[in-house]
Amino acid sequence: MIKKLRIKLILASMFSLVVVLFVIVGGINILNIFQVIQRADMVLDILETHEGQLPKLSNLLDEEGDPAYTSPEIPYESRYFSVLLTEDGVALATDTEQIVAIDREDAIDFAQDVLVLGKERGFVNDYRYTVREESNGIRIIFLDCGRWLDTCRGFLLSSLCISLLGLAAVLVLITLLSSRIVKPVSDSYEKQKRFITDAGHEIKTPLAIIDADAGLIESESGKSEWLDDIQLQVRRLTELTNDLIYLAKMEESHDQLILIDFPISDLVEESVRSFQALAKKQNKTFRSQIQPLLSLHGDAKSIGQLISILLDNAVKYSEENGEIAVRLEKQGRTIRLSVFNTTPSIAKSDLDHLFDRFYRTDKSRNSQTGGYGIGLSIASAVVAAHKGKIAASSKDGKSLEITVTLPA
Repeated sequence: MIKKLRIKLILASMFSLVVVLFVIVGGINILNIFQVIQRADMVLDILETHEGQLPKLSNLLDEEGDPAYTSPEIPYESRYFSVLLTEDGVALATDTEQIVAIDREDAIDFAQDVLVLGKERGFVNDYRYTVREESNGIRIIFLDCGRWLDTCRGFLLSSLCISLLGLAAVLVLITLLSSRIVKPVSDSYEKQKRFITDAGHEIKTPLAIIDADAGLIESESGKSEWLDDIQLQVRRLTELTNDLIYLAKMEESHDQLILIDFPISDLVEESVRSFQALAKKQNKTFRSQIQPLLSLHGDAKSIGQLISILLDNAVKYSEENGEIAVRLEKQGRTIRLSVFNTTPSIAKSDLDHLFDRFYRTDKSRNSQTGGYGIGLSIASAVVAAHKGKIAASSKDGKSLEITVTLPA
């Protein structure tokens, strides 16, 4: 449990950091691209106004009387070309005097590609273009944004590398510090388990004395309603105490399990035979489908208790004339055990809590069923000790299926 808590803490911290970095780095890089587009469009607007040429005048003013250039060097550092086409895409004229990397054929190819796209502005490779209709054709003007875009790409790569280094550093730090963060919870959890184990052993002694004294009184004065009730409650308390001790041991002693290869098919068949008679006595239909000759590497005793808990739960909480079904099969590298039973009703909200200690659905809170809502907690602990998975599902709210998946 504590290990899972540490993992969840690390994952939550890293996920939060990734989201924050994604927003910051992504926002900055998007802003850089937006500025490149804005700057390119400003130059293209001037090129459109002057028929594909940049006037080399640092004091050129725009329509509002402000300087048209953000920098007087723009006319000298900008590389651009233009192509005049007919509506059918036939080149009428080209102007590539202000660029060396593009010749006439390349310029015409770019222009014809843009004409097919049908957009007024956009990018072709590293060239920002604008389409302008003139009296004698369609002029497409291209501006070389390669240097600006290279700067953006370099910043993007640098920011990603720095972010990854930061994530790695935070991962190391949070991994080292997470043990200290969860230490109070870990200490409290360990104390709780020790208390349950110690208290359970202390309670077992007076319960045994009470049971022995009740038996002695019964032998001397005969049976009575009160003695029967005392003995019944002593047995129930003893059962609960043993379950709590077993659950605590399962949660704290995973490494002490005796793991061997054993025939799980035979174990399930034996348990099924034991509960079939009980189900038949209660007029309940009990079906089983067990794949033969399946073996499992695990603790046979705890797996046997797991099977008994699931079958007992199915028989106990199915209604009269209900249906119970057990299925054992191998799926790939796992062994899947499912126990199905009909039930008067079960809410979806109950499914997530069935494996919590002392949790029982409202309609099962009666003395007739016995139990304390701890059986499925033990089942979950056994499955966890074998590095498997356990889940509860209900398709119609009138049935319950508990599925256990264990590594074969």
